[in-house]
Amino acid sequence: MSSETHYQGTGKDAGSGITKWWVLFLLTMVYAVNIADRYVVSTLIEPIKHEFKLTDSEVGFMTGTAVALFYVTLSLPLGILADRVNRKRMIGIALAVWSGFTMLCGASSTALTFFISRLGVGVGEAGCMPPAVSLLADKFRPSLRGTAMSLFSVGAAIGALMGSAGGGWIAEHHGWRAVLLAFGAIGLPLAVIVMLGFKEPRRGVFDKSGSEAIRSTFRETLHHIRHCKALLHVIAGTTVLTFWGWGLVWWTPSFLARSFHLSVGGAGETLGAIHGIGGIIAMLCTAYVLSRPFARSDFSQARLVALITAVATVPSFVAYASSSLTLTHVMLWVFIPTIYVYIGPSASMAQNLTPAAMRGQVVGIIVFATNVANLVIAPQVVGFFSDIIASRTANPAESLRYVLMAVSLTGLWAAWHFHVAARYMRTGQAGAVSFPTAVMSARRP
Repeated sequence: MSSETHYQGTGKDAGSGITKWWVLFLLTMVYAVNIADRYVVSTLIEPIKHEFKLTDSEVGFMTGTAVALFYVTLSLPLGILADRVNRKRMIGIALAVWSGFTMLCGASSTALTFFISRLGVGVGEAGCMPPAVSLLADKFRPSLRGTAMSLFSVGAAIGALMGSAGGGWIAEHHGWRAVLLAFGAIGLPLAVIVMLGFKEPRRGVFDKSGSEAIRSTFRETLHHIRHCKALLHVIAGTTVLTFWGWGLVWWTPSFLARSFHLSVGGAGETLGAIHGIGGIIAMLCTAYVLSRPFARSDFSQARLVALITAVATVPSFVAYASSSLTLTHVMLWVFIPTIYVYIGPSASMAQNLTPAAMRGQVVGIIVFATNVANLVIAPQVVGFFSDIIASRTANPAESLRYVLMAVSLTGLWAAWHFHVAARYMRTGQAGAVSFPTAVMSARRP
């Protein structure tokens, strides 16, 4: 059974063709600011660490875990909220909140005030992805969602470019505080444009008539995920892949500074080019491939992500194992662009396998799981083991290298989940529940 069979709506309330591309552009810019504000601190780890006199574990907690404490905690209730309120207004408010707190991070004079401000960034950013992805699903029909979500994901590459190259350049010339003040200021006018720039679409506009009127509880959403094996493995694969790819990228500026003695600006310039050029090319190529008839099915998209992730695990390992800066640079150019490929297809698959009444909640669950892996486990665990190894090796500066080499192998684990998801899809998406059966079956005593 193809995911297309679930969708019988005409889509006449989704707006004109021009409108949907304008909405996609605006939300892509919001996503870019989201990624830039969240990840720019990874470029600034070394100056923040030295200014506040922190260990690797402490700076991992301050820069990553601090955001995650509220980001992942609120992603679930805000995902439920996204299924009930005006989504564009929710996105605009969230953007204004996290932008304001990003500026407060730059104004912080102590480690405590920086920590509290990073908590605020997490609160705001938790309100972005659930309504944004849900809204796009009501602007693009199922056959175009893979392409739309991949183009939306270009925002991640733009944001990473801003955070790496832009953040590194500003820090080099004006200090790390100026970076956060500048990045926070970008989001405030964009928030106003989002709230005034387009009309909220009707929910479930492309779905079977009446499905958009059904409200689901969180328990019913979990019931659907548990019984839809393909969706379960897409969520698991996305979580592990985020830990593998973005967890490695989080610590890469520090790795380049310690193992190859690059400056903050030098590491940011190197990674910024890879994110900005390589990431955008990877996302545009993914969007093009997914627009072709042979790649529009969920099965083809899951198989594509599995293959690319498995192959990219090799250069990810070599990048951190090599003692040659040239070889590391080449391998990063191969590895980093591939971590963008999964974003569009995984978001598309999750939406296609989920009833309209549950989409915000499912995105909230994905945001929760992926950011526990990325913003809690990766910064904290990598920093923890780096500190342990540093105290037991003759060259403490290389401790981070050894931990990142081990983490790089988790790419194979992520690829396996997408392979299994594809296998379920090939057999008719075994375990998938049609609309609105997913909700009604969970309500039976």
